[in-house]
Amino acid sequence: MPSIDPLPRLRDVCLALPEAHEVTAWGEPTFRVKNKLFAMYASPHNHHGQGRPAVWIKARAENQRLLIAAEPSRYFVPPYVGPSGWVGVWLDKRPRWTDVKDLLQDGYRQVAPKTLLARYGHGV
Repeated sequence: MPSIDPLPRLRDVCLALPEAHEVTAWGEPTFRVKNKLFAMYASPHNHHGQGRPAVWIKARAENQRLLIAAEPSRYFVPPYVGPSGWVGVWLDKRPRWTDVKDLLQDGYRQVAPKTLLARYGHGV
């Protein structure tokens, strides 16, 4: 059974956030607000994805540790940005999209300007 490409769904979730936009960088779609990166798609077809589709999301170091300890089959430390607390989420094998959405919103809130967050309230 062929797997479904997770990028369109990831794109929908990221671009639904206020003033979020997509930029291709390092050969991959990245998602930003005010040009600050909060998520990056890792394609299974290049070295970022290691053969599996994933998303790397800005996270707090403590959240990264807790997620990976709780479910190492779903979450991982991504290369390059992992030491800064980012968390990787595998997008194959039925990801929990509500959890992915929550993590993306949290990553977005970490980099979005306070004035932007205040304008849109707690709905972000």
